[in-house]
Amino acid sequence: MSTPRFSPASTTVVFILGGPGSGKGTQSTNLVRDYGFTHLSAGDLLRAEQIRIGSQYGDLIKTYIREGKIVPMEITVALLSNAMADALAANPNPTPGFKPRFLIDGFPRKLDQAVFFEDTVCPSEMTLFLDCPEEVMEARLLKRGETSGRDDDNAESIRKRFRTFVETSMPVVKAFEEQNKVVSVTATGSVEDVYERIREGFKAKGVNPL
Repeated sequence: MSTPRFSPASTTVVFILGGPGSGKGTQSTNLVRDYGFTHLSAGDLLRAEQIRIGSQYGDLIKTYIREGKIVPMEITVALLSNAMADALAANPNPTPGFKPRFLIDGFPRKLDQAVFFEDTVCPSEMTLFLDCPEEVMEARLLKRGETSGRDDDNAESIRKRFRTFVETSMPVVKAFEEQNKVVSVTATGSVEDVYERIREGFKAKGVNPL
């Protein structure tokens, strides 16, 4: 049995999950500002890697993303693990009394990914789940697609992503719920309303702002 690269005694990992358009990026910004999280987006890391000169994974990642498939977890986990190590090396003196905090966005997408990450990188403290109706997410994404330039912000890709999320990611939320490691928040209404619910959920779990 391998030992995880980082210990939960010295590093806090929180996953943020929710369907596409549930507000993960928006709420992550709030949490970084108030709670001192380092925000790691699995999607952003993969998108950056696919255009990085000399990347051994670039073409493979491109193909998976274009087809709406999940990139092999070993690649995503390696990118996340290295990003955590880089962040810790860049800031070796965190705020006294606070462990370094990582907010991992859009990962794990599947249960085996969650297990693999916790076994090899770091067991998570909890998962923040943004619970949002499909029609609200679709409206948000189509609006974003007008300006985002992202290939997958179109109606067909969006529906594929919803199906993938429900089939593969909801079992992750359920598994963590059984371990009492989920803060589930209704992600409708204003950004401020949703964030207030998140703060209350975090407080109940003993995670406080800096």
